[in-house]
Order: sequence, then C-alpha cells, then structure tokens
Amino acid sequence: MPLKQSVQSYLKSDGPASVVVFLVALPLCLGVAVASDAPPISGIIAGAIGGIVVGLISKSNLSVSGPAAGLTAIVATSISELESFNLFLSATIIAGVIQIILGLLRAGLLGDYIPNAVIKGMLAAIGIMLILNQIPHLIGYQGEAHISNSIIQDNLASTFKQLVQARNYTTPLCVFIGLISLLILFIGDIKHIKSLSFFKLIHPALLVVLAGIVINAYPAESMKLGSDQLITLPVFQSITGLYFETPKPDFTTVFYNQTIWITAFTIAVVATLESLLSIEAVDKLDPNKNVTPAGRELVAQGSGNIVSGLLGGLPIASVIVRSSANVMSGAKTKMSTIFHGILLLLFVLYLPEVLNKIPKASLAGILIFTGYKLAKIELFREYFRKGWNQFLPFMITILAIVFTDLLVGILIGFAAGLFFVIRSNFSAAATLSINGNQYLICFHKDATFINKGHIKQLLRKIPAQATVHIDTSRTQFIDQDIIDLIQDFTVNADQKNIRVSIIHNDKKNT
Repeated sequence: MPLKQSVQSYLKSDGPASVVVFLVALPLCLGVAVASDAPPISGIIAGAIGGIVVGLISKSNLSVSGPAAGLTAIVATSISELESFNLFLSATIIAGVIQIILGLLRAGLLGDYIPNAVIKGMLAAIGIMLILNQIPHLIGYQGEAHISNSIIQDNLASTFKQLVQARNYTTPLCVFIGLISLLILFIGDIKHIKSLSFFKLIHPALLVVLAGIVINAYPAESMKLGSDQLITLPVFQSITGLYFETPKPDFTTVFYNQTIWITAFTIAVVATLESLLSIEAVDKLDPNKNVTPAGRELVAQGSGNIVSGLLGGLPIASVIVRSSANVMSGAKTKMSTIFHGILLLLFVLYLPEVLNKIPKASLAGILIFTGYKLAKIELFREYFRKGWNQFLPFMITILAIVFTDLLVGILIGFAAGLFFVIRSNFSAAATLSINGNQYLICFHKDATFINKGHIKQLLRKIPAQATVHIDTSRTQFIDQDIIDLIQDFTVNADQKNIRVSIIHNDKKNT
C-alpha cells in the first residue's frame, strides 16, 4: 500500500476505530485482571502489549489481542498455587516461548483438528466459572477467596462456599450498581439497539463503567463504596516509573518448580486455542477475506506473552470481542490495533485517578455478561439439536473442565470427541441393502481397520444361497485388513452357496 494511501486509511478509518476499541478494551482489561486476582495494572499492561507488540508482528489486519476472559481461571488458580505473582510472570514468559516454538513448527494447524464441540464446550465452561465466581463481587463481597478453575475444591474458598459466605457481606450500593450494569449490557445486546450509531461508537461496557462511577459519586460519604470495592491503580510519574514500579518475573525457582511449567504449558495451550478460534472468526468478518497465517499468529502471540510477562502484564490472546468491535468500527489496517494499545498506555500514565473511581461491581457485571455470552442457553440447544455425537462431547468437555481443571478438561473433551468421531466413522463406511435374494454391500468412503468390526457384522447377515455384490468403487483407499476380510469371506462363500461379485475402482490405492 502506498504511503499516502496508508496515511489516509489510518486517518479516516483506523483512527476512529482505534478509539472505539480502546473504549471497549479498557473496562475488559481491568475486569479480567480483577477477576484473575491479579494487580489491575497488569491488565492494562497486557492490553497495551497486545495492541502494540502483537499488532506489529501479526499478519492479521483486524485482530486485537489482550488479556482474555478465557484465561482468568488459570491465572487466578496459578497465582494462588505459586503464592507469587512474580513467579506467575515467569510462567507467562515460558508460555510465550512455547507458543513461538509451536508457531515455528507450524503447529497452528493442529487447531483445525480439535472438534468444534470441544472448543465451544471449553468456552462455555469458562463462561459458567466466570458467572459463579463473579456473583460475590457483584453484590459487594471482597473476600480473600480466589477465582478457581475448578468448582470442586478441598479448601474453604470453594466457589459454592464463597457464594454462601458472600450473602453476609452484601453491600446495597454494589447490588444496585451490579444490577444496573447487567441491565445496560442486556439492553445494549438487543439487536435493534446495538445497531444504533450511538452503540457503534460507545460500547455498552464503557457505559457500565461510567454509570458505576456516577452512581457511587452521589450517595452520602458514609454510603459510598470502600476503597477495597474500587479499582486501585498506582499513580506513575513517567513511563520509566511505570517500568520500575510494576511487578517483574522471578526466575529463581523456575528450573525445579513443576507448578511453573504446568502453568506455562496450560497457558500456552489455552491461549493458543483461544487465539486460533478468534483469528478464524475475525477472518470470516474481514470484508477483504484475508486469511491469517496460523504459524505467524502463534509467533506474534508468543512474543506478546514474553514482553507482557517481562513488564508485569497478564497472559495475552487474540480476543473476539475487541476484534469484532475493530471490524465493525471500520478498521482497515493493523494501525487501529497498535494505536489502541498506545491509548491504553497513555491513559494509565496520565489519568489513573479516573480508573481508580471504577467500582469492582461494574467490572463484575461485565464479566458475568461475558460469561453469559459464552455459555448461553441457545448454545446448549444448538448442540442438542446437532445430535448425541456433538452434544455429548460438548457436555463432557464442560463437566470435565468444571470438575477438574482447564487442561485436563480439554484433554478429556478431546478424547470424547475423538471417540464419537471414530464411532460415527465405524458405522458410516459401508451399508447393506437387500432386494429379495440380492444383497448389496456398498462402501461409501475409505475403509480402515476401524471399520473392520462393522463390516464383519454386515457380512454375517448374508444367508446361504444368496447373491452378494460388494461395491468398492467409491473408495480411494481400503486398508489391508479389510481386503483380507473380504477375501476370506469370498473363499468361504462356496460352503454356503453364496455367489460373490466385487465391483472395483481400478484407480484406488490398496
């Protein structure tokens, strides 16, 4: 693109779009950090790095990266287990290195082999966990219990105990702010409402934050929210102050701390899946229908996680909410993504006092609504209508993640999805048709040892004195096990006076 044309595109399209994305990203960055039980500044840092670093390296013109809701459970649980945010930052850096290696090995293509039911189940499970863990913050409880990526725990901070305990710490003003927040978000999600030009410029999440600030400003001093119920960001004098005063990674125990490596691997897997899913969705939204190279995207995400971890930020992934806002705002190039990151950095440097007035209940409302969008009832109905082969892997993934953890749950869900794929393939390779004494076994696709049992069952149904036609003309490949099975049947057919004819496809490989 010529320089003049590029500048014009930035001024006319990418400039306004970057402002919209910034306004969407700001509350989400803070909300994810608070939900992850991490310093709020770490969410802003991650958002800025996701915009600037990932934006510069990625080949996607429209994708926007930053702290993702899908990683909150991992972050909070890992910080609790490591008992140090600094150690967690080292795990984030290692996760970035793993992602770069995966990208260089072109492992991004592996995302194409994970069933959609498993991916959607993973996101739905994350949504359920977000809702359950943010309800206490919505009503004003600010206990020490951490968000968890498992509902079943052995400690007193379990999710359900936290919900019960929160009832005793309800703050009326928090409840009011939380309910107003949810009302704004649900109204803003109505099709006819969100199509209004106002909501294309001002995202409902930003309205939620502004409403929370205004509501908390009017009551008497004794009724206002306490400091523990508001965002608390440090005030920096300069960008060098931002660098020196934010947490830094601790590598002292990294080589023999197994939890760090497990955390790093889990972050790398989940962030990679979420990024690949988001990139695929953004490419579909792209008016120019550009296809983002998966390998290069993993290198970009990994680089972002390394820089974010070094500077005290949360893990990064490509995020569909911010990316879709970028597309709908008319962005043309990656300058929109980069400039939104710069805006986040400038805002935390020069206007932290404004951010420190945001109620945590407002952010809890945003995250509960995000959880609802990930796990809405329509999604369960959709997969139920698709049949048991889709619905069961979807539900198994959700339950496995909720009752174990994200990584184990994904592996269990993948195994379930693979089982149902094999089961479907088992019975779909060949069918038996009967017309009087004429039997037709028709192979519909490639036949391998997986189909051996099913084909055996079909052959056993052929009675004595029958004529059977075995049609293999539609296949491109037949496993030697299947060839041997047919040959054995043909040799033994004379014993039952069964006449066998085989219809071949001379072009297939056997």
